[in-house]
Amino acid sequence: MKKIRIIIADDHAVLRAGLKALLHCYSEFEVIGEAGTGVEAVSLVSKLDPDVLILDLSMPDMNGFECIKELRSRNLACSILVLTMYDDDEFVKEVMSSGANGYVLKRSADTELMEAIKRISDGKKYLNESISQKLIETLLKKPNKECDTKDPYTMLSGREREVLRSLAQGYTNTEIAEKLFISPKTVDTYRSRIMKKLSIRKKSELVNYAIKYKMMGT
Repeated sequence: MKKIRIIIADDHAVLRAGLKALLHCYSEFEVIGEAGTGVEAVSLVSKLDPDVLILDLSMPDMNGFECIKELRSRNLACSILVLTMYDDDEFVKEVMSSGANGYVLKRSADTELMEAIKRISDGKKYLNESISQKLIETLLKKPNKECDTKDPYTMLSGREREVLRSLAQGYTNTEIAEKLFISPKTVDTYRSRIMKKLSIRKKSELVNYAIKYKMMGT
């Protein structure tokens, strides 16, 4: 039987070692490479042509979103399984629309990772069970005509909310860039996009918005 060839990309060496040990318990899987940064992940996938890339979103040099987009822009055929701590459904939408094939939460890796790898290597999509339930519940909710159109979960993507929260908390573009593993220029782009979406012109208005929607401590 042909093995499913896998690359693990995560900036935590201990987590990579744990995943590798777990996967080695199954004869149908073969870990052929490890990457500690997004740039390394793209390079390894290009070089080794794996069947599956297991990818964290918070990566140095090039974050998971950028990594997915770069791999897809190169028309590399490997399936991408995002393994992350983020359970925000906006992150899921962003990740899947970027070109990922599956999404699993790290807390569920021991019960869902194997099935997810098999599913996406077979050309199918896979979503973490709890995320699937949340998305189904969202779809089944009746539209609320009185919903707040300025709500951050209506107006902004998951990454935009992260940047807004950090800006409102007083972090500089450089500090936010380091925290989110993106460039200061990208932070500035997000800032401009956020202010345009919310029709805000001053930083003080950003702070007031974040306070109003209880984003400061989340």
